[in-house]
Amino acid sequence: MEKNLLEVKDISKKFKEGAALKNISFRADNGKIIGFVGHNGSGKTVLFKCICGFYEVTEGEILINGKKVGIGEEMPRNIAFTIEEPAFLGNYSGRKNLEFLYGLNHKRNPEHIRSIMGKVSLDFDSKKKVSKYSLGMKQRLAIAQVLMEEQPIIILDEPMNGLDRQGIQDIRELILTEKKKGKIILLASHNSGDIDYLCDEVYQLENGTFLLEGEAK
Repeated sequence: MEKNLLEVKDISKKFKEGAALKNISFRADNGKIIGFVGHNGSGKTVLFKCICGFYEVTEGEILINGKKVGIGEEMPRNIAFTIEEPAFLGNYSGRKNLEFLYGLNHKRNPEHIRSIMGKVSLDFDSKKKVSKYSLGMKQRLAIAQVLMEEQPIIILDEPMNGLDRQGIQDIRELILTEKKKGKIILLASHNSGDIDYLCDEVYQLENGTFLLEGEAK
């Protein structure tokens, strides 16, 4: 994999109700898992949306391989993400959802979808509608959607929600496999076990500001 670099340089994001992010800076390159911790409303999701180009930062800049991210710029195409609850089509199966989403940017490849669904322990041949999925199954489907794109940067916002103990361990190992491929992975989790097990660096957010930063292990 070619060298990839994500740089967040002294960014702030302000809304009418106030500042959501204040003077945030970090960088990540290939094979790094960066963890973000903080209570709901601390700024984690806003930060991820800025990196994906959904929000334009008020101050500072975000660069992916030297190219600026933001409204008015070309949306970054090298990020795969799950942020908040994915908007799947409830009346279709998990397979049909993934095939539709994959087909937006790629040629049809059912064997690739079969392989990805197998990695998250979902049945490729099942006709069960996503509206009938449990929270854990929806979470597995969201992770499958991220993995199937095979992008060099992965953003995971609370990826373990709704998973049982075995499911958590399975997804942890999948994340580590992606790290070994040289991916840049940004991970937000309320579970300190996920952070301790997976992350090379950890940043704590409170009221849009980093409180702690450094190596996790």
